[in-house]
Amino acid sequence: MTTTTPATTTGTAARTFGALLWRDVFVTGRELPSFLAQVIIQPFFILFIFAKVLGDIGFVQGSFAAVLLPGIVAMNGFLGALQNTTLPLVLDFSWTREIEDRLLAPIPIPLVAVEKMVFGALRGLLAAVLMVPIGFLMLDVSWPVSGLPAALLVIVLGSLAGAAVGMVIGTSVSPRHITVMFAVILTPLLFTGSAQFPWTELDGLRWFQVVCALNPLTYVSEGTRAVLAPGVPHIPLWVCLVVLVVSIAGFGALGVRGFLRRALD
Repeated sequence: MTTTTPATTTGTAARTFGALLWRDVFVTGRELPSFLAQVIIQPFFILFIFAKVLGDIGFVQGSFAAVLLPGIVAMNGFLGALQNTTLPLVLDFSWTREIEDRLLAPIPIPLVAVEKMVFGALRGLLAAVLMVPIGFLMLDVSWPVSGLPAALLVIVLGSLAGAAVGMVIGTSVSPRHITVMFAVILTPLLFTGSAQFPWTELDGLRWFQVVCALNPLTYVSEGTRAVLAPGVPHIPLWVCLVVLVVSIAGFGALGVRGFLRRALD
């Protein structure tokens, strides 16, 4: 009689996790044009209109580009991860039923949920990185090289937080309401995430400052500015990192619980 040791089981789960992740990455390569359109068009026009056009005609100060570009990069990472976790989940649990194949794989069900979040975070990270050269070509800004490693850490954590929030939404919203969800949830997240303004400058709008403080995207935006535009008023970097780690853990746990509920129905 053969027995399966914990090491063997762990090794099989790790290989299966890697295979699932690689499959999703491979599919992204085949869908690259649509993915690029999804993650570039909206932030490109936000940068173009609010920083380039309004800056050239004098409606905003030239320094506004230094505030906006780190926020847009942060926004693209967080919301890109959120959307690329939510939408595939809704499709998998409704029309395509592709999730059933994954649930039959030799891997614990919670790890299937984790793989979905990791893949969504990778897409969000790519979306954020893509905006950097676009922003530099469009705007007259410069970033300290010493701040790039810390900025990458903030964007990675922000993408994971966005994916965790996306897991919660994707396992909570029915397919019939997915379009309404993006209007009701995504738009407020976009405009209360401090991507277009420094959070600390909202002292005169205390109620709105409190609302923005409840949005995890705020801490991605502020953390990115803290290291790439240190001259702009910002929340301390350590506060941003702590909030993002707590958000990943909290929303991730809720998302995995929701995934298990949907998977076992």
